[in-house]
Amino acid sequence: MEFSQLGLRPALVRRCESLGYTEPTAIQERAIPIVLTGADLIGCAETGTGKTAAFLLPTIQRMAETPRPGVRVLVLAPTRELVSQIDESYKQLAPKGSPRCAAVIGGASMSRQIDALRRGAGGVVATPGRLLDHVERRTLDLSHVEVLVLDEADRMLDMGFLPAIRRILAELPARRQTLLFSATMSPEIEELARRTMKEPSMVEVNVRGRAAVNVEQMAYIVASESKTALLLDLLERERDNFERVLVFTRTRRGAERLSHILLAREHKVNRIHADRTQPQREAALRGFKDGETRVLVATDIAARGIDVESISHVINYDVPEAPEDYVHRIGRTGRAGKTGRAITLVTPVDELSMRAIERLTGQTVERVSAASFGGAAVAGRAAAKPFGRPMRGAGSSTRRSFRPRRAGR
Repeated sequence: MEFSQLGLRPALVRRCESLGYTEPTAIQERAIPIVLTGADLIGCAETGTGKTAAFLLPTIQRMAETPRPGVRVLVLAPTRELVSQIDESYKQLAPKGSPRCAAVIGGASMSRQIDALRRGAGGVVATPGRLLDHVERRTLDLSHVEVLVLDEADRMLDMGFLPAIRRILAELPARRQTLLFSATMSPEIEELARRTMKEPSMVEVNVRGRAAVNVEQMAYIVASESKTALLLDLLERERDNFERVLVFTRTRRGAERLSHILLAREHKVNRIHADRTQPQREAALRGFKDGETRVLVATDIAARGIDVESISHVINYDVPEAPEDYVHRIGRTGRAGKTGRAITLVTPVDELSMRAIERLTGQTVERVSAASFGGAAVAGRAAAKPFGRPMRGAGSSTRRSFRPRRAGR
């Protein structure tokens, strides 16, 4: 099927073609015709399958067909990175003369956002907290919203945005179209969706909680004190294979510590977490996209907002607390039909969490023993002095490579 067969206007089809989109993805093929009818929709698809275009293309067309003043489309997303990604996609997809789109996020200039809204915006992409700030200041009027999009709604619930979402819903017209898109969907968020939507259609192109099929998964069984050493060995022993690596930690402090250790080992590294300013987060993501940064260390706040092509590996330095986060983390690799690799460092205390992940995904992750790891002493010294003199890489004669041993052998 081609985009022209979905009911999209020629101008939008040309925009898709100019961006290299020749055929719609499964979620786009099934969702766009429904959205064009004005019906409510719940869409469930794994990451990297084109959910953003699935709601942007028909809503851009709707605004073009019946021009009206005011904010007509509101998109809510859980993180600043995801808002920025959606805003950038809007600018790429919208034909010349389309209504403006304003990005409303915390950590950015409030006055600039107010100016953008005053100049006129037909669409607003926002995080819930900053959106409410504008509503309370009366710098944003939601009374004209015709389409509400809840993107990654389950993540917003996990992050505690449910009260804010309810307050926003109270500000919106009762007569509207509501679209909910997510990679996975908890029973709680589905119940909320069904209570706030009118006979929504369900479009589900993957089994909920199922990890991407083109991601090779592996778990290294390792002692807690050897995790950093193992990570360093993987990055340095197979430097050519680990081309662009996304490393996830549970905490902001862990992300800071790990990034400093990698920097001391002369890795091109940066980090993204909630304590970094918005300009710092944008610069880190831009450097990762451009290839200036080989390793990006992130907390789960960034798991749904990183849209970078050709991430070769996702490494879970820490096993995520929520099994659903594992799906989103490893979904950053193996995108657009490419094969990716996901490696999880599992300590003995993490085994129960890994079993919960396997129950959710319905897949068994192969275990590899790291009991005979040989580079811990050298790597341990690097971890102890992350701000000291950088240590040389894998070519050092004092450093022995890690030889993985299959579990049970």
